[in-house]
Amino acid sequence: MADPYSRPSFAPRLRFLCDYLASHDWQIEVFTEKFHTIPFAHSYPIHEIVFYRSKADWAVKALWSLITNWKDRYFTRQVKRAIQGKTYDAIFCTTFSTFPLGTAVSLANTLGLPLYIDIRDLDEQVPGAQYQQHRGWWTRPFRSWYKQVNIARRNRAIKAATAVTTVSPWHVNFLRPLNSNVHLIYNGYDPDKFFPEDIPTDVFRVSYIGRIYEFQDIRPVEEAIRRIGNPQIVLNLHTPDHQPLGIDQVPDEIRRSSIMVVLTSKTAKGMMTTKFFEALGAEKPVLCVPDDEGSLAEVIRQTNAGITADTVDEIEAFILNKYAEWQAQGYTRQAVDLQAKAAFSRLEQAKQMEELLCC
Repeated sequence: MADPYSRPSFAPRLRFLCDYLASHDWQIEVFTEKFHTIPFAHSYPIHEIVFYRSKADWAVKALWSLITNWKDRYFTRQVKRAIQGKTYDAIFCTTFSTFPLGTAVSLANTLGLPLYIDIRDLDEQVPGAQYQQHRGWWTRPFRSWYKQVNIARRNRAIKAATAVTTVSPWHVNFLRPLNSNVHLIYNGYDPDKFFPEDIPTDVFRVSYIGRIYEFQDIRPVEEAIRRIGNPQIVLNLHTPDHQPLGIDQVPDEIRRSSIMVVLTSKTAKGMMTTKFFEALGAEKPVLCVPDDEGSLAEVIRQTNAGITADTVDEIEAFILNKYAEWQAQGYTRQAVDLQAKAAFSRLEQAKQMEELLCC
């Protein structure tokens, strides 16, 4: 079971794992929420369940779910109906939030199966539950309530799990009081899609791809580029509201970039954004703003993927250094530590997950 398998989430961590396991003769069925048509081929069945018919329907059901956990209960009924007469060896659930953990716990209990939970984000890691900001301005008064309810539901599921996997040392330490069997499996890059290729370009692109949350600030990068004042150096933004990219466009956009910006925050904990690992896979210089003084900064240093920068001066110096490289050869490539990089391939992580599921 998983959070949305199509836009906007795409669940790359689960997709690669399922593709890997299916190629190793595992029998897999995925149950998820339907948003958009799934834009990629898959060799295993994916069952998508529709929850909302309109924005008004979503608003009513979202509030009702907050009060009664309707969404998980409805999902549980649909999944149980779909699996009647079938047998399974384990229940696996991955999510960035809370849904569909309740369904996973219910099924594991009903079927008497081990439950494996993979969780990528925690409400406590960012101030004010700001991962919810995309839900709309009118939901903000409900954030505190929403956060409390989600945390309570999530914690019950974590306690019930046979094993838990998560994405940073901070996450492991945070969850271990709830479940002693917590394992670190970092986010990573798909080696079939995110690989280096030297593509000369006519402009020097300082690129950011993804959502910008309230606790993140791209203004220091904007200021550094303004101070440099070179028309060849451009800020290349691709956010949900500005030049959004399709899933198949992202790898080439990274390869055409001269620097990849990763935004974090000193107030956020354990952020290990997928876009960092995708830039690492393509061996593009990473500019992380600011230095989170945590796991991400440590991995950047370990892999020699780029720099973490707190000041506009540091950002400007890094851009100018890479610009000189671009002027000399028409592209940039970061001299990453290849052995350290390989450890963050999704292939290695799928092997880790397979070993855990086999235990």
